[in-house]
Amino acid sequence: MEAYYLKIIESIVIIGVYILVRMTSNKFITKTTKNKLIQKSRAKIIRKAINIALVFICILLILTIWGVNQSDLAAYIGSILTVVGVAFFAQWSLLSNITSSIILFFNHSVRIDDSIIIMEGKEYEIEGRVSDIGLFFVTVKTKEGEEINMPNNLFLQKMIKKQKP
Repeated sequence: MEAYYLKIIESIVIIGVYILVRMTSNKFITKTTKNKLIQKSRAKIIRKAINIALVFICILLILTIWGVNQSDLAAYIGSILTVVGVAFFAQWSLLSNITSSIILFFNHSVRIDDSIIIMEGKEYEIEGRVSDIGLFFVTVKTKEGEEINMPNNLFLQKMIKKQKP
C-alpha cells in the first residue's frame, strides 16, 4: 500500500509541474502576442499545439510512474507514430506549414498589416500588405486588390523586404 502512496505523490507532482509549465507557456504566448501585436487567433492556435504536446508528455510520465512497461509503451508509441508518419508523409507540407507557423509567431519580424515586398527573383516582386497569417498560409493583399495565399514554409524561405509605414 505504501508503494501506491509514492506513485500517487509522484503523479500529483507531475500534474502540478504540468499545470505550472502550461500556465507559464500561456503567459509567455500572451506576452508575445501583446508585444508583437499578433492576432489573438494565431496565439490560440499556438497555445493549443503546445498544450497538446504538454498533455502527451504528462501522460507518458504518469504511465511510466505507474509501471507501464517502457518497451511495451515504446512499441505502442512507435506503432502510432508510424501510422501518423505514413499519413503525413503524403502531406509533409502540412507539418512543415504548422512548424513554419510557430516560427512565424515567435521569431519573424513581419506582422499583420505590414507592407512588404516578397522578392521572388531579380525581375519579379510581390508587393502588398499582410492581411492574415494563419496556421497554413500567409495572405498578402496587393495594391491591385488581389489576395495571394502563400504557404508558411515558402514565406519563410523568401527574402522579404519590409516597407516603412
